[in-house]
Amino acid sequence: MNTIRITKEFDFEMAHALFGYDGPCKNIHGHSYKLSVTIIGKPSEDTKSSKYGMLLDFKILKKIVKDCIIEIFDHALILNKNHPKELLSEIIKNFEKIIVADYQPTSENIIIDFSNRIKKNLPENIKLNSLKLHETATSFTEWYQKDNK
Repeated sequence: MNTIRITKEFDFEMAHALFGYDGPCKNIHGHSYKLSVTIIGKPSEDTKSSKYGMLLDFKILKKIVKDCIIEIFDHALILNKNHPKELLSEIIKNFEKIIVADYQPTSENIIIDFSNRIKKNLPENIKLNSLKLHETATSFTEWYQKDNK
């Protein structure tokens, strides 16, 4: 059986601020993100299975990404843990979906976080091939497994 890739796209809203940045992105601001998740593997050869010929049912891939990315990050504010403690405390006290990250929440670091979360949740026989994260309509970050072995 041939190796196949399938891709599912997701849309979500998220805000962030870049700690110590020397431009306007140091301020809290939001984006309409588009995430493309591509997995790779061999389709099922089990002719008795309802999943015969499938690499992974799209609804299963959707559930994986929804559970480990969308439910957590959609309409959340992600901030670097290095922001002043008083500021973080005040924000956490006044808003619901705050993520204090161990990293600077650039699209580059966010996509690395997403890759780790998704990889942990895929079935053993399926690998994460790539991610594409659009921060705006014309700006995106890409992650490829082949670059990260």
